[in-house]
Amino acid sequence: MTKEEMTDIIITAKKQKGLTWESIGSRLNLGATWVTSACLGMNSMPKESAEELCKFLELSDDVCITLQEFPHKSWDKSIPQDPVVYRFYEILGVYGDTIKETIAEKFGDGIMSAIDFSMDIDKQEDPKGDRVVITLNGKFLRYTTW
Repeated sequence: MTKEEMTDIIITAKKQKGLTWESIGSRLNLGATWVTSACLGMNSMPKESAEELCKFLELSDDVCITLQEFPHKSWDKSIPQDPVVYRFYEILGVYGDTIKETIAEKFGDGIMSAIDFSMDIDKQEDPKGDRVVITLNGKFLRYTTW
């Protein structure tokens, strides 16, 4: 089973049961954003969590095994057309160098880890229009000299 096939099966089960990623994450005692990423094939899920998810969603052993497999983290290199995903390309195009410069000034020469990393997506109600609040939290990794 491929990660893409696994994802289709998981999303179908999620829809059929009327669940949210938040409710699935709570059931597994894991962050909803991370669980979503694993179910979309971009992270491997620990065996116990994969087994619990598959039991909860009534999924096959093949899905459980595929959830545990290490992903090949790649994506289509063309600019995405989906407006939500495209906005992140736009944000990085406009603010990417600013983010890099700010990190360099505050931390030194290095990067933010995408491995030792977490992300939260929240809703902030606002009378002028609700706000999307995304928190990216990654460990700083200094470049080394050898």
